[in-house]
Amino acid sequence: MYMDRSDRDEVAPSAGRLVEDWLQVTSFVAEVDAGLGAWLAERHGVALTEYRALRNLSAAPEKELRVNELARRIGLNQSSVTRLLGRLEAKQLTRRETCFEDGRGVYAVITEQGEALLDAAHEPFEGRIQQILDQVRGDGLGVGSLALVRALGRVDGLGPSAGAG
Repeated sequence: MYMDRSDRDEVAPSAGRLVEDWLQVTSFVAEVDAGLGAWLAERHGVALTEYRALRNLSAAPEKELRVNELARRIGLNQSSVTRLLGRLEAKQLTRRETCFEDGRGVYAVITEQGEALLDAAHEPFEGRIQQILDQVRGDGLGVGSLALVRALGRVDGLGPSAGAG
């Protein structure tokens, strides 16, 4: 469904497969993200990265983050976040405020309209994610699921044995 190759029959991880496994994982995530982004755009008028920015702002103390911190949290550079905030401001979902302490720092702040969008989108978005995961599970553990388990198992604290012990 989401990956080209199935690892269902392979049980033991083979040496030297980490890069291949990780590329499958990232390919899967990219495809799921593209589908979620299209779904969000169609139903709520925001891109997935915009939604992530709004979620981060909503969860932050006082509903605001410095622009460079928001960039770090959503995995974009500051220039890209500046453009993203411009789009969100045009939709009246965020605003920018200058830091009173030094006058150079800029904060991104979620607006009431941004909070309302998150409230309206949250349950349907969560349901859409669940629907995608159910489809993957319906494929018999999911295409490439063993690649996912192997790849995450090689990263401390992420594999199925994380927290065991």
